[in-house]
Amino acid sequence: MCIDELRFEAAKNRVIWINRERQGIGTLSEKTVHAVLKNYYAPDTDMHEIPIENFVADIFTGTEIIEIQTRSFQVMRRKLDAFLKIYPVTIVYPIPHVKWLSWIDEESGEMSPKRKSPKKGNPYVAFKELYKIRPFLKNENLRFRFALIDMEEYRLLNGWSRDKKKGSERYDRIPVQFVEEVCIERREDYMQFIPFDLPEPFTTKDFSKSAKIPLSLAQTVLLILTDLEIVDRVGKQGNSYLYKVCEI
Repeated sequence: MCIDELRFEAAKNRVIWINRERQGIGTLSEKTVHAVLKNYYAPDTDMHEIPIENFVADIFTGTEIIEIQTRSFQVMRRKLDAFLKIYPVTIVYPIPHVKWLSWIDEESGEMSPKRKSPKKGNPYVAFKELYKIRPFLKNENLRFRFALIDMEEYRLLNGWSRDKKKGSERYDRIPVQFVEEVCIERREDYMQFIPFDLPEPFTTKDFSKSAKIPLSLAQTVLLILTDLEIVDRVGKQGNSYLYKVCEI
């Protein structure tokens, strides 16, 4: 999908300006990535925080609900059960693409210099969250937008390890650049997750190699694609299942 860079910059500047007015990052009642994306997808604030069916929708356009989900999809199950019966629902899920990390000392308030994380995000990581709402994935009213965004992440030095980094708490994430948007509006759109160079039939290991993702994540992706009848199990090779892409 085409990203409106000017609109994203406007949303980002508006939210970060409010944060500065309130003297610091993380001072809004909602975290910065969530607030920026809400303003990007609905610049008209009259569409924000609309009560529907005993819940509050992040965005309601009058014909569609948009939820910006930065936490586990598990917490959305009751909302989805209510919303999907009456409106189309789009879940926007931000994924860190390139990430710069800073650490905050809670006692002194001192912040470490930014360091670039060696890990780079990709759309496949969203399948870990899709797994948590598997019963809803075949609902024709449910859509997704996976937003790959370069981010600055700030973490508190309050973890359990000696350097206080393991088990630490994330304080806030500040979006830098909107890199890519991967959209799922119908079942056929899941075909974009099938690598072009994948042999047939293929194993989970083949899929992992072609998609350049860990084996455990490939297992989750294939479980969901099998549920959605994008791929089908067609036999076994030793202890491994063999898969083929379904005709759509």
